[in-house]
Amino acid sequence: MMLDPWLVAGLAVAVFVTALWIASLVLRDSSIVDSFWGLGFVAVAASVAATAPGGLAPRAWLLGGLVAVWGLRLSHYIFWRNKGKGEDYRYRQWRDAAGAAWWWRSYFKVFLLQGAIMWIVAAPVVAVMGGSSPRPLSGIDALGAAIWLVGFFFEAAGDWQLARFKADPANKGRLFTGGVWRYTRHPNYFGDASVWWGHYLVAAASGAWWTIFSPALMTFLLVRVSGVAMLESALRDSKPGYREYIASTSAFFPLPPRRR
Repeated sequence: MMLDPWLVAGLAVAVFVTALWIASLVLRDSSIVDSFWGLGFVAVAASVAATAPGGLAPRAWLLGGLVAVWGLRLSHYIFWRNKGKGEDYRYRQWRDAAGAAWWWRSYFKVFLLQGAIMWIVAAPVVAVMGGSSPRPLSGIDALGAAIWLVGFFFEAAGDWQLARFKADPANKGRLFTGGVWRYTRHPNYFGDASVWWGHYLVAAASGAWWTIFSPALMTFLLVRVSGVAMLESALRDSKPGYREYIASTSAFFPLPPRRR
């Protein structure tokens, strides 16, 4: 029996976030959802691929590989970064505000919400992994893979460079403006957005051009909601030298530093 790939993806997300929610109740840490964000997309891709009729086409292998590399690296990095630090302050504030009701409210406010976003953003992956497009690989696939590679470099390099900087006790409280952070104040967010535009182009090459809402939503969230906007508001007045950093460095797209 052929299973609808969108239903499979939805069920995979529902099981995934529900399992995480149960784990968060045991650990009393709702912020574990962040560590498993990338892994969730890997689970979606694997679930849809496992239930797809026939063998996977070359494009499905390409996109599945890109998603796996991106998702596994991201989840590993966030897990390593957050290990032993307890619940993130944002989730602690919500927990304190909700009191005894947080155990069930967290399912809807954190886990089910992120699951819904995951299901929507995963559209290019579902379309390719669960589709049957006969179109061979093309230059659009190559362009998508190239954009993905640029994004993956900025995201991975930005995370690694910042982690090395923070590992030195002498840098405590200081602002890092070297490496890729010299060209954009948020290389990890730029990289993440680029990765999803790369995923989209691979899907568009199969005919799923309509999944453009996926990278558009991801970019909007990274720039206007949970990424750049949130960090900028927090760092502008609290981090020494950040206003000067704003004056000299692009917020999102990598550009040569401006002269002050």
